[in-house]
Amino acid sequence: MSAKTIEENEGSLSELFEILSHKYRRRILVAVAQHNPQDEDDITSESIADEHEEDGDARDLLHLQLYHAHLPKLADAGFINWDRDTSTITRGARFKKIAPLLRLMRDHQDELPDDWP
Repeated sequence: MSAKTIEENEGSLSELFEILSHKYRRRILVAVAQHNPQDEDDITSESIADEHEEDGDARDLLHLQLYHAHLPKLADAGFINWDRDTSTITRGARFKKIAPLLRLMRDHQDELPDDWP
């Protein structure tokens, strides 16, 4: 079996699940699905944090992860457009690829683990 090229793997179910594998990325995508465009100020470490991440150190770490890992990863994959100058996040060119999974998870959220989204 030959290795798949990036173009062939783009949009694969594995890639979509990998993007959705982190709760913060799921929460960002759900926010953008509900409100497009999304003001970056609305997607803050406070709005996507869990209850146990309420202390300052955990929030600072989450803020760093949000702006240096999760938002760039979603933008690089084309699921969001992140304009740092205007502080807006909009659906990216590839958002339609992941939207059906977001809808499926939303429609069955009562059957999913507690950390959904």
